[in-house]
Amino acid sequence: MAATKMALMMLMAMAAASLAQPLIEAHLHIATRHEQVAAEVNQAQTSWTAGVNSRFARATDDFIKSQMGVLEGGPQLPEKDIAVLADLPTAFDSREQWGSTCPSTKEIRDQAACGSCWAFGAVESMTDRICIASKGSLRPHISAQDLMTCCLFTCGSGCSGGYPSAAWSWFKTTGIVTGGNYNSSQGCQPYSLPNCDHHVSGQYPACSGEGPTPACKKSCEAGYNNTYSNDKHFGATAYSVAGEADKIATEIMTNGPVEGAFTVYEDLLTYKSGVYQHTTGQVLGGHAIKIIGWGVESGVDYWWVANSWNNDWGDNGFFKIKKGVDECGIESQIVAGMPKL
Repeated sequence: MAATKMALMMLMAMAAASLAQPLIEAHLHIATRHEQVAAEVNQAQTSWTAGVNSRFARATDDFIKSQMGVLEGGPQLPEKDIAVLADLPTAFDSREQWGSTCPSTKEIRDQAACGSCWAFGAVESMTDRICIASKGSLRPHISAQDLMTCCLFTCGSGCSGGYPSAAWSWFKTTGIVTGGNYNSSQGCQPYSLPNCDHHVSGQYPACSGEGPTPACKKSCEAGYNNTYSNDKHFGATAYSVAGEADKIATEIMTNGPVEGAFTVYEDLLTYKSGVYQHTTGQVLGGHAIKIIGWGVESGVDYWWVANSWNNDWGDNGFFKIKKGVDECGIESQIVAGMPKL
């Protein structure tokens, strides 16, 4: 009997090892491929520096692509008529301009193991714009949780991706409650998915295995001193900005950060420093972010961008991408709006 049990256990172990082997080989293939991508970037001596972390071995192609949560399509917002400022500076940073009264301009959030970038780029910009428009008297953190989970179908598919333009329309028509990062107890609905490290080795577990979109809950967490309906904040307008660098810059300098979207290639995941421009690697999908300003580094114009992969990624969560040439389509997909105060 004991011998039979031992033999059965050995067979089960062999079967498990057999099933695991293809997955291990796939992970090693991904890690090796990204090492090659980083080497190609650095050999090209372009405007940025790449590197690879061991945690690439824990991610699958499907998971990496699932983090790119901008879907094609979505509602077309009216284009805002913008008169370009005649005295646009060569550099501008929302963190320096408004950071003392609006600390949210300096913050980085974490979308976790979920393709909710479309919601994060929106609520981060909305949060900043409410504070800026109110001259610092209002400092709510608009909830990615509420937007992502309750604007289903209209905005997309939650963790499986969505439309940045629809997020701003939802802000205007339906409103969004407050809520900060995971486990922050900040606002009505803080983010419910735990932080994880995106393509880097940092303070959190590695992101892997995207789960289902959390359910929409029209209530605030226990202990919050407001009701869901009374906690909502609304947009007064929702619009797109024509894909011209000076118009985008004017909009940011006048009203605050905007949401942008761009095509992500494999090499972005290896970004460490400098001004990113696509150098090598295959397309992974579309990604939404918050653009906070611009500048020039070693003669290369760039946009300052806040990502939603927590502070462990990139330059403390931020990165620079080439400006003025519609790099990876980033200047063609700008949306924003003004808050209703």
